[in-house]
Amino acid sequence: MTICKKEVSRRRGIALIIVMIVIVMLAVLAGGFAYSMKVETRLARNSSFDADMENLGRSGVEYARWILAEQLRETNPEQRAYTGLNQKWADGPANTNEPLVHVDMNYNELPPGIFSMRITDMERKFNLSSIRDERFSPVLQRALETLGAETIQTTEIVESYLDWVDPDDNKRMQGAESDFYETLNPAAPYVAKNGLMDDVSEFLLIRGMTPDLFFGAPRAALMPRFGAAPKTTSLGGGPPTTGTQSAVGLVDLFTTISSAGMAVNVNTASAEVLQLLPGMDEALARSIIDTRAGPDHEDGTYDDIPFLRQGELINVPGMVPEVMSAMGRYLVVNSSIFTVIVEVKIGEFVKRYEALLQRRNAQDITILYFRVL
Repeated sequence: MTICKKEVSRRRGIALIIVMIVIVMLAVLAGGFAYSMKVETRLARNSSFDADMENLGRSGVEYARWILAEQLRETNPEQRAYTGLNQKWADGPANTNEPLVHVDMNYNELPPGIFSMRITDMERKFNLSSIRDERFSPVLQRALETLGAETIQTTEIVESYLDWVDPDDNKRMQGAESDFYETLNPAAPYVAKNGLMDDVSEFLLIRGMTPDLFFGAPRAALMPRFGAAPKTTSLGGGPPTTGTQSAVGLVDLFTTISSAGMAVNVNTASAEVLQLLPGMDEALARSIIDTRAGPDHEDGTYDDIPFLRQGELINVPGMVPEVMSAMGRYLVVNSSIFTVIVEVKIGEFVKRYEALLQRRNAQDITILYFRVL
């Protein structure tokens, strides 16, 4: 009788353990299901925001188009004569009698969210498409030297760039053609473009280029490497840059989209871009910046003195008629191509969109593309 009771107790214990195991398993399954449902709910909510996000992004672009159009409708003819950093599209100040005085580039509420904008003209950079052969390659060479590239590396990058954009497969002495890129990284081979760059990011693919030179030293460490190139080398196969500490990179100096040809907008270009132009040195470039920035020597403020016409450059300290004449083809006072970055926020969710606009006149501002970043 005692044995039977022990057996019964043992069986009851086993049954209890089995029940506990089942409960634990059910709890795990329920927890997993609950987590899965939470994830699905969040994904569904994110998806439901996509249309609203895009609508807000497009609204920001339309707002930017209106701002650029209104700048050309100014009653003050001087405001229509130039494109400068003191104007509202560049987040500059506006006089109390201007229609754009109440425009806020940094906070615009439009239910169900908010958006901010940043408009940048492309004519502030040198058009890379102008550098097709050795005639204008000194511009690229000067840029690399300014950024701190060593002489050997500069020659390698310049010749590799020319090999990249020319239509043939004939390699320059320090350049590179498809046979180099096909073996550079077997995991991700590619060939030379043999055509003009569509985007300045293609610089990262050519021989000798480094993230420091392209992005600028402070930002290079934050930028992911493109493709599967070994981490010990640059993307184009050259050694890492050690000498440059420039905060400016090639991405800040060049564009592939500009309406000014070989020229840059003297009212928006940086001193580093101005120094690239034939006949320009660092002192003259800084003098131009100081002149247009006005008494406070700061761009984008009330006391700016933008150039309304090219001839006014003769008033820049250090400018002489001979240099003025030589530089005439490289400087303009207006811009026509603009990028618009729109940051959209709905609740805790944030997205960024980019559009490229072409301004022909106040009635014709075309969206060339719109994309999510």
